Amino acid sequence: MPEQQTAEEQSNPVEEVEAFLRRRREQIAQRWADATLFRTVFTVSRDEAVEAGRAVVEALAAVAASGRVEDAEADGFAVVREQLSRTAHSRARAGATLAQISAEMDALRPSVTDLLLDDLSDVPAEHLRECTTALTVLMGTLRLVMLETTTIAGQELINRQRLELLEIATPVIKLWEGIVAVPLIGTLDSARSQVVMETLLDAVVEQRARIAILDITGVPTVDSLVAQHLMKTVAAARLMGAECIVSGIRPAIAQTIVHLGIDLSSVLTRASLADALAYALQQQGAHIVANPASPAEPR
Repeated sequence: MPEQQTAEEQSNPVEEVEAFLRRRREQIAQRWADATLFRTVFTVSRDEAVEAGRAVVEALAAVAASGRVEDAEADGFAVVREQLSRTAHSRARAGATLAQISAEMDALRPSVTDLLLDDLSDVPAEHLRECTTALTVLMGTLRLVMLETTTIAGQELINRQRLELLEIATPVIKLWEGIVAVPLIGTLDSARSQVVMETLLDAVVEQRARIAILDITGVPTVDSLVAQHLMKTVAAARLMGAECIVSGIRPAIAQTIVHLGIDLSSVLTRASLADALAYALQQQGAHIVANPASPAEPR
């Protein structure tokens, strides 16, 4: 008969790690609550940091149970991705770099490894080494998941800030009753043109504007793409019941439009914002009278 294997020889290192994580969940969570990664995020209550630590330990145990310790897409990580995302957002807002967050994740491993070595001190050295390796791989995968989540969180933050800057850079000014203007400064691209259109249409509705002025004095160049965006904005404003005027077409831009063969015949244009406002006021029934220069007072 073959020699009967011992319990240590029969046990799987990954299963051993799973059992260890579930058994020592509370101790690990308590230690992690004082680590930089959790302490800098959960500043109001330490209990929140402990609870977050428990959730991560449970996720690691679930991944170990599936045997996919090297897979960042393992189902066990799904339950803590939201938690990791909140942590990543917090660290990103605090200005932490990927290198810093990676170091903070690495700092979580020694406390878990120490507990594992203490917990399995009576097992053969080879088996202990295999368990330690499995835990190290699992923690490395957790670090990868955290870095991926941080990258996504950072990109979302950049996109949100970019949108906010676009909105700030696209103010709508009420010039007169029923007359609004959008002074554009800088380069127009597809994203910004969409914001311009939405902002202008919202203003037309809110202000009940009958005339909207798009002033492009501060736009350095006008190409075919910019012209198409302007024409779409004009068409959309007309559908909302407002006449749209494009002002600020400088001589160089006018020449460029002609050379490109762009047809703006359907778009009402004026050379300057003042000319556009004067036209808009006349359309409203106002009479514009130029202020003559005051004669010099006699000495």
